[in-house]
Amino acid sequence: MKEDLLFYDAYEDFYKMASTSDAFRDFCIEAYGADFSQDGFSDVKQINMILPFVRNSGADLLDIGCGNGKMIKYLGDKTGAHVHGFDYSENAIKYAKLNDGMADFRVGVIGETDYPKESFDLIVSMDSMYFAADMASFIRQIRGWLKPGGVFFAAYQEGDVMEKTKDESTTVFAKAMRDIGWEYEVKDISLDSYDMLVKKREAALAYKERFEREGNAVWGDMLIEQTDYVLQGKEEYLKNLARYIYICRK
Repeated sequence: MKEDLLFYDAYEDFYKMASTSDAFRDFCIEAYGADFSQDGFSDVKQINMILPFVRNSGADLLDIGCGNGKMIKYLGDKTGAHVHGFDYSENAIKYAKLNDGMADFRVGVIGETDYPKESFDLIVSMDSMYFAADMASFIRQIRGWLKPGGVFFAAYQEGDVMEKTKDESTTVFAKAMRDIGWEYEVKDISLDSYDMLVKKREAALAYKERFEREGNAVWGDMLIEQTDYVLQGKEEYLKNLARYIYICRK
Protein backbone atom coordinates (compact mmCIF):
# COMPACT_ATOMS: atom_id res chain seq x y z
CA MET A 1 0.00 0.00 0.00
CA LYS A 2 1.02 3.60 -0.46
CA GLU A 3 1.87 3.96 3.22
CA ASP A 4 4.70 1.47 2.69
CA LEU A 5 7.09 4.20 1.55
CA LEU A 6 9.98 1.87 0.75
CA PHE A 7 7.96 -0.01 -1.85
CA TYR A 8 6.21 3.12 -3.08
CA ASP A 9 9.41 5.10 -3.60
CA ALA A 10 11.03 2.11 -5.32
CA TYR A 11 8.16 1.85 -7.80
CA GLU A 12 8.23 5.59 -8.44
CA ASP A 13 11.94 5.34 -9.29
CA PHE A 14 11.41 2.17 -11.32
CA TYR A 15 8.83 3.72 -13.66
CA LYS A 16 10.95 6.83 -14.08
CA MET A 17 13.84 4.58 -15.15
CA ALA A 18 11.61 2.48 -17.42
CA SER A 19 10.46 5.58 -19.30
CA THR A 20 13.99 6.59 -20.35
CA SER A 21 16.24 3.50 -20.37
CA ASP A 22 17.04 2.02 -23.77
CA ALA A 23 18.83 -0.83 -22.00
CA PHE A 24 15.70 -1.74 -20.06
CA ARG A 25 13.50 -1.57 -23.17
CA ASP A 26 15.81 -3.89 -25.10
CA PHE A 27 16.25 -6.17 -22.08
CA CYS A 28 12.47 -6.62 -21.81
CA ILE A 29 12.21 -7.52 -25.49
CA GLU A 30 14.99 -10.11 -25.20
CA ALA A 31 13.93 -11.56 -21.84
CA TYR A 32 10.14 -11.50 -22.18
CA GLY A 33 9.51 -11.23 -25.91
CA ALA A 34 7.97 -7.75 -25.62
CA ASP A 35 8.55 -4.53 -23.70
CA PHE A 36 5.73 -4.09 -21.17
CA SER A 37 8.15 -2.54 -18.63
CA GLN A 38 7.83 -5.76 -16.65
CA ASP A 39 8.82 -5.72 -13.02
CA GLY A 40 8.47 -9.42 -12.41
CA PHE A 41 7.55 -12.63 -14.15
CA SER A 42 5.13 -12.06 -17.06
CA ASP A 43 6.39 -12.74 -20.56
CA VAL A 44 4.54 -12.26 -23.82
CA LYS A 45 3.49 -15.93 -23.84
CA GLN A 46 1.57 -15.41 -20.59
CA ILE A 47 0.05 -12.14 -21.79
CA ASN A 48 -1.10 -13.75 -25.04
CA MET A 49 -3.04 -16.28 -22.95
CA ILE A 50 -5.38 -13.40 -22.12
CA LEU A 51 -6.35 -12.63 -25.73
CA PRO A 52 -8.98 -15.41 -26.20
CA PHE A 53 -10.98 -13.95 -23.31
CA VAL A 54 -11.52 -10.58 -25.03
CA ARG A 55 -15.07 -11.07 -26.26
CA ASN A 56 -15.24 -8.36 -28.94
CA SER A 57 -13.66 -5.14 -30.17
CA GLY A 58 -15.98 -3.10 -27.95
CA ALA A 59 -15.02 -4.95 -24.77
CA ASP A 60 -13.90 -3.08 -21.66
CA LEU A 61 -10.66 -4.36 -20.11
CA LEU A 62 -9.37 -3.45 -16.64
CA ASP A 63 -5.78 -4.05 -15.51
CA ILE A 64 -5.32 -4.11 -11.72
CA GLY A 65 -1.84 -2.78 -10.98
CA CYS A 66 -1.42 -1.61 -14.57
CA GLY A 67 2.03 -0.04 -14.13
CA ASN A 68 2.75 2.27 -17.05
CA GLY A 69 -0.04 0.68 -19.09
CA LYS A 70 2.03 -1.01 -21.78
CA MET A 71 0.64 -4.48 -21.18
CA ILE A 72 -3.05 -3.54 -21.24
CA LYS A 73 -2.41 -1.22 -24.21
CA TYR A 74 -0.93 -4.22 -26.05
CA LEU A 75 -4.17 -6.15 -25.42
CA GLY A 76 -6.24 -3.19 -26.53
CA ASP A 77 -4.19 -2.72 -29.70
CA LYS A 78 -4.52 -6.43 -30.52
CA THR A 79 -8.29 -6.58 -30.02
CA GLY A 80 -9.68 -3.06 -30.38
CA ALA A 81 -11.02 -3.23 -26.83
CA HIS A 82 -11.36 -0.24 -24.50
CA VAL A 83 -8.53 0.02 -21.95
CA HIS A 84 -8.76 0.86 -18.24
CA GLY A 85 -6.23 0.49 -15.44
CA PHE A 86 -5.17 1.68 -12.02
CA ASP A 87 -1.92 1.61 -10.09
CA TYR A 88 -0.76 3.16 -6.84
CA SER A 89 2.38 4.62 -8.44
CA GLU A 90 1.81 8.17 -9.60
CA ASN A 91 4.77 7.95 -11.98
CA ALA A 92 3.37 4.75 -13.48
CA ILE A 93 0.06 6.43 -14.25
CA LYS A 94 1.75 9.57 -15.55
CA TYR A 95 3.66 7.51 -18.11
CA ALA A 96 0.62 5.32 -18.84
CA LYS A 97 -1.31 8.43 -19.87
CA LEU A 98 1.60 9.58 -22.01
CA ASN A 99 1.74 6.14 -23.71
CA ASP A 100 -2.02 6.05 -24.37
CA GLY A 101 -3.95 9.28 -24.00
CA MET A 102 -7.25 7.61 -24.96
CA ALA A 103 -7.26 5.03 -22.16
CA ASP A 104 -8.77 5.39 -18.67
CA PHE A 105 -5.78 5.24 -16.33
CA ARG A 106 -6.00 6.40 -12.74
CA VAL A 107 -3.98 6.38 -9.53
CA GLY A 108 -5.62 3.97 -7.13
CA VAL A 109 -5.06 1.56 -4.26
CA ILE A 110 -6.34 -2.03 -4.15
CA GLY A 111 -9.32 -2.25 -1.81
CA GLU A 112 -9.94 1.51 -1.97
CA THR A 113 -10.41 2.17 -5.69
CA ASP A 114 -13.91 1.44 -6.96
CA TYR A 115 -15.80 1.23 -10.26
CA PRO A 116 -19.52 0.97 -11.06
CA LYS A 117 -21.08 -2.48 -11.01
CA GLU A 118 -20.82 -4.55 -14.20
CA SER A 119 -18.33 -2.22 -15.91
CA PHE A 120 -15.89 -4.70 -17.45
CA ASP A 121 -15.86 -7.71 -19.76
CA LEU A 122 -12.39 -8.76 -18.64
CA ILE A 123 -10.34 -7.94 -15.55
CA VAL A 124 -6.65 -8.81 -15.45
CA SER A 125 -4.32 -9.11 -12.46
CA MET A 126 -0.72 -9.97 -13.24
CA ASP A 127 0.97 -10.39 -9.84
CA SER A 128 -1.04 -7.71 -8.06
CA MET A 129 -3.38 -9.68 -5.79
CA TYR A 130 -0.68 -9.92 -3.11
CA PHE A 131 -1.31 -6.25 -2.27
CA ALA A 132 -4.90 -6.84 -1.16
CA ALA A 133 -5.23 -6.42 2.61
CA ASP A 134 -8.33 -8.67 2.48
CA MET A 135 -8.12 -10.85 -0.61
CA ALA A 136 -11.60 -12.39 -0.33
CA SER A 137 -13.17 -8.94 0.04
CA PHE A 138 -11.24 -7.63 -2.96
CA ILE A 139 -12.15 -10.64 -5.13
CA ARG A 140 -15.80 -10.05 -4.22
CA GLN A 141 -15.35 -6.45 -5.40
CA ILE A 142 -13.79 -7.66 -8.67
CA ARG A 143 -16.72 -9.99 -9.29
CA GLY A 144 -19.08 -7.06 -8.85
CA TRP A 145 -17.16 -5.05 -11.46
CA LEU A 146 -17.55 -7.81 -14.08
CA LYS A 147 -20.38 -7.85 -16.56
CA PRO A 148 -22.42 -11.10 -16.76
CA GLY A 149 -20.29 -13.60 -18.66
CA GLY A 150 -17.13 -11.63 -17.90
CA VAL A 151 -13.79 -13.16 -16.93
CA PHE A 152 -11.23 -12.46 -14.22
CA PHE A 153 -7.73 -13.55 -15.35
CA ALA A 154 -5.13 -13.69 -12.57
CA ALA A 155 -1.46 -14.68 -12.62
CA TYR A 156 -0.43 -15.65 -9.10
CA GLN A 157 2.82 -16.94 -7.66
CA GLU A 158 3.70 -18.45 -4.29
CA GLY A 159 7.12 -19.20 -2.88
CA ASP A 160 10.15 -17.43 -1.46
CA VAL A 161 8.74 -14.59 0.71
CA MET A 162 5.17 -15.90 0.39
CA GLU A 163 5.62 -19.53 1.41
CA LYS A 164 4.56 -22.03 -1.22
CA THR A 165 1.49 -24.06 -0.34
CA LYS A 166 0.74 -27.63 -1.39
CA ASP A 167 -0.80 -27.01 -4.82
CA GLU A 168 -2.99 -24.63 -6.83
CA SER A 169 -6.03 -25.39 -4.63
CA THR A 170 -4.33 -24.38 -1.37
CA THR A 171 -2.94 -20.97 -2.30
CA VAL A 172 -4.15 -17.87 -0.50
CA PHE A 173 -5.87 -16.87 -3.74
CA ALA A 174 -7.72 -20.21 -4.11
CA LYS A 175 -8.84 -20.14 -0.47
CA ALA A 176 -10.22 -16.64 -0.95
CA MET A 177 -12.12 -17.80 -4.05
CA ARG A 178 -13.70 -20.63 -2.08
CA ASP A 179 -14.58 -18.22 0.74
CA ILE A 180 -16.79 -16.23 -1.62
CA GLY A 181 -18.07 -19.28 -3.52
CA TRP A 182 -16.54 -18.47 -6.92
CA GLU A 183 -15.43 -21.42 -9.02
CA TYR A 184 -12.31 -21.19 -11.15
CA GLU A 185 -10.17 -22.97 -13.71
CA VAL A 186 -6.42 -23.11 -13.19
CA LYS A 187 -3.28 -23.76 -15.21
CA ASP A 188 0.06 -24.53 -13.58
CA ILE A 189 2.76 -22.60 -15.46
CA SER A 190 5.55 -23.18 -12.93
CA LEU A 191 7.78 -24.99 -15.43
CA ASP A 192 7.26 -22.27 -18.05
CA SER A 193 8.10 -19.73 -15.36
CA TYR A 194 11.38 -21.48 -14.60
CA ASP A 195 12.35 -21.55 -18.27
CA MET A 196 11.46 -17.86 -18.60
CA LEU A 197 13.59 -16.98 -15.56
CA VAL A 198 16.57 -18.78 -17.08
CA LYS A 199 16.16 -16.67 -20.21
CA LYS A 200 15.67 -13.54 -18.09
CA ARG A 201 18.91 -14.23 -16.19
CA GLU A 202 20.86 -14.67 -19.41
CA ALA A 203 19.49 -11.37 -20.72
CA ALA A 204 20.11 -9.55 -17.41
CA LEU A 205 23.74 -10.67 -17.35
CA ALA A 206 24.19 -9.71 -21.01
CA TYR A 207 22.76 -6.22 -20.39
CA LYS A 208 24.60 -5.55 -17.13
CA GLU A 209 27.24 -3.30 -18.75
CA ARG A 210 24.63 -1.35 -20.73
CA PHE A 211 22.75 -0.57 -17.52
CA GLU A 212 26.01 0.53 -15.94
CA ARG A 213 26.82 2.85 -18.86
CA GLU A 214 23.39 4.46 -18.51
CA GLY A 215 23.91 5.04 -14.80
CA ASN A 216 21.26 2.41 -14.04
CA ALA A 217 23.51 -0.25 -12.52
CA VAL A 218 21.22 -0.68 -9.51
CA TRP A 219 18.37 -1.73 -11.80
CA GLY A 220 20.55 -4.11 -13.80
CA ASP A 221 21.68 -5.73 -10.55
CA MET A 222 18.07 -5.99 -9.39
CA LEU A 223 17.09 -7.90 -12.54
CA ILE A 224 19.90 -10.36 -11.97
CA GLU A 225 18.93 -10.83 -8.32
CA GLN A 226 15.32 -11.51 -9.31
CA THR A 227 16.53 -14.61 -11.16
CA ASP A 228 18.70 -16.09 -8.38
CA TYR A 229 15.95 -18.68 -7.90
CA VAL A 230 17.17 -20.61 -10.94
CA LEU A 231 20.61 -21.17 -9.42
CA GLN A 232 19.13 -23.94 -7.26
CA GLY A 233 18.25 -25.94 -10.38
CA LYS A 234 14.90 -26.85 -11.90
CA GLU A 235 13.92 -29.62 -9.48
CA GLU A 236 14.60 -27.56 -6.35
CA TYR A 237 12.98 -24.49 -7.88
CA LEU A 238 9.73 -26.41 -8.50
CA LYS A 239 9.73 -27.57 -4.88
CA ASN A 240 9.91 -24.03 -3.58
CA LEU A 241 8.02 -21.84 -6.05
CA ALA A 242 4.86 -22.20 -8.06
CA ARG A 243 3.07 -20.00 -10.58
CA TYR A 244 -0.55 -20.36 -11.64
CA ILE A 245 -3.04 -18.79 -14.01
CA TYR A 246 -6.54 -18.64 -12.54
CA ILE A 247 -9.55 -18.14 -14.86
CA CYS A 248 -12.69 -17.04 -13.04
CA ARG A 249 -15.94 -16.67 -15.03
CA LYS A 250 -18.96 -14.72 -13.86
